[in-house]
Order: sequence, then C-alpha cells, then structure tokens
Amino acid sequence: MPITQSAKKAIRGSLRKKAFNDQRKRVMKEIIKKIEKIAKTDKAEVVKMLSSAFQAIDKAAQKGVIKKNNAARKKSRLSKLVR
Repeated sequence: MPITQSAKKAIRGSLRKKAFNDQRKRVMKEIIKKIEKIAKTDKAEVVKMLSSAFQAIDKAAQKGVIKKNNAARKKSRLSKLVR
C-alpha cells in the first residue's frame, strides 16, 4: 500500500486512466467482433460499420491503449475481411 500522499494520489490517477483505457479497448474489441460476425452474411452492412471500427481503433492507438502498428494490423485485417 502507498504511504506518502503523492503515492496515494498517483494510485487514484492510474485507476482513473485504467478505467478509461479499459472502456476504449472494450469498445474497440466489441465492434471488431461484431464486424467479423456480420461479415459472413451481410457485406453492405459491414462496409457501413467499418468507418466506426477504424475510428475506435485509431482512438485507442492515439491514446496509447494499443500501439500504432497493432492498430494498422487490425485495420488491415478488417478491410481484407470486407473485400
């Protein structure tokens, strides 16, 4: 357990950041799974959802939740799946 006041404050901040990062990662994963599921049946619907998936992936990469190359790989695989 933290002893100093600054260490306690750092713990609170890191917990807040973890909550935001977890939320961003969960949103990204949910939309990717949804696209992968729908891609088998309805290609037109997937094309519409692709931009929102790219947006979620880009935001996660921008905020440091995932790395830049990881985001590029996810976007590449999604666009390949749509084709």
